[in-house]
Amino acid sequence: MMNILEFPERANWASIIKRPVADYISLNEKVSTVLNGVKLGGDKAVKQYTKEFDGVNLDHLLVTDAEMQEAQTLLSVELKIAIETAASNIRKFHLTQINKERPVETMPGITCWRKWVGIDKVGLYIPGGSAPLFSTILMLGIPAEIARCKQVILCSPPDKTGKLHPAIIYAANLVGIKQLYKIGGVQAIAAMAYGTETVPAVYKIFGPGNQYVTAAKQMVQQHGVAIDMPAGPSEVCVLSDETAVPEFVAADLLSQAEHGPDSQVLLVSTSKQLIDKVNLALTSQLSLLPRKELASKALQNSRAVLMNSLSDAVDLVNEYAAEHLIIACNNANEIADQISNAGSVFIGNYSPEAVGDYASGTNHTLPTNAYARMYSGVSVDSFIKKITFQQLTKEGLTAIANTVETMAEAEGLKAHAEAVRVRLK
Repeated sequence: MMNILEFPERANWASIIKRPVADYISLNEKVSTVLNGVKLGGDKAVKQYTKEFDGVNLDHLLVTDAEMQEAQTLLSVELKIAIETAASNIRKFHLTQINKERPVETMPGITCWRKWVGIDKVGLYIPGGSAPLFSTILMLGIPAEIARCKQVILCSPPDKTGKLHPAIIYAANLVGIKQLYKIGGVQAIAAMAYGTETVPAVYKIFGPGNQYVTAAKQMVQQHGVAIDMPAGPSEVCVLSDETAVPEFVAADLLSQAEHGPDSQVLLVSTSKQLIDKVNLALTSQLSLLPRKELASKALQNSRAVLMNSLSDAVDLVNEYAAEHLIIACNNANEIADQISNAGSVFIGNYSPEAVGDYASGTNHTLPTNAYARMYSGVSVDSFIKKITFQQLTKEGLTAIANTVETMAEAEGLKAHAEAVRVRLK
């Protein structure tokens, strides 16, 4: 059952949308120890931490050709087709994100333009603890491929036999990733950030993870390694009115809750009857889930908020800035136009968040913990950098010389002014 809050005052909204806060002092100390251990100890330290945290003794970190070939035979034809279908949709959507910019002549004889270039070396982190998230490989590997990144490596935690899930290997091969490492958690982030004897250092790290992985990404960012975003536990918000289908809403909430006990689930509605029916549907649907214990723990911290008006409900949803926002309302498209803070929006009763998680084409690597207020989800843009160019003729330099000289002199930077004058003497 969800906790129900009725008609909260705006002054109390901050407490409603607040996410759980971890003990960051203790957390950061543990993470820092592992990061430094790998930085100094390389492969040996990675193997030691893998034994300590994952209970696995590894002879080698890199997935071998034999392991790759074996994985191809272990998946059902049905799953292979599903992965390929999802990959096709994701590729179609992300290919539209490549736009060439035209050169612009800002003044006669002065031409400026930008060119996008793929980041040379990127690392993908793929969670694999309680569930092997092979779909994330498609979400990260495909835009990296489109961006033409020169080197893409992947790290994911091994199972108890020291292997990666075959679906992870299959999806990686499908998007052209050949360097796969059996490394999870903080030690994976450290290996990609600092490099080891086996794992090459990268310039940017992508991928979701638990609070330890998130903390590790934020720490290495302070030492010259870029990250996609400071994403934490997954979350969903459902905005609903009396036209929503309770069973659909309950299923959407549970699809997020089953990720783990720290997942965030929020229902915002203008209908008390709808909230009551959703709670009943949650009880019946939860009992059928294999991961019901995890989902149940997440629901214990969840909230259903009854609002006086749809306008107030939209305001609350924008304050919450959900990773996933489902709009199960009449005139859902009109309401969607009013959303300013969300990672990804699902419009109408027949747009479940699960479809975006896997196969519609949009990316599921999204900002959490209210970072949707200022961050976007992963896209091809995340894997590229844009370089500006400019070219001046002598006539162009002559035309702009006085502007530059005047501004440079006013700032006290005489050498800047002389760099123009010397060319025109």
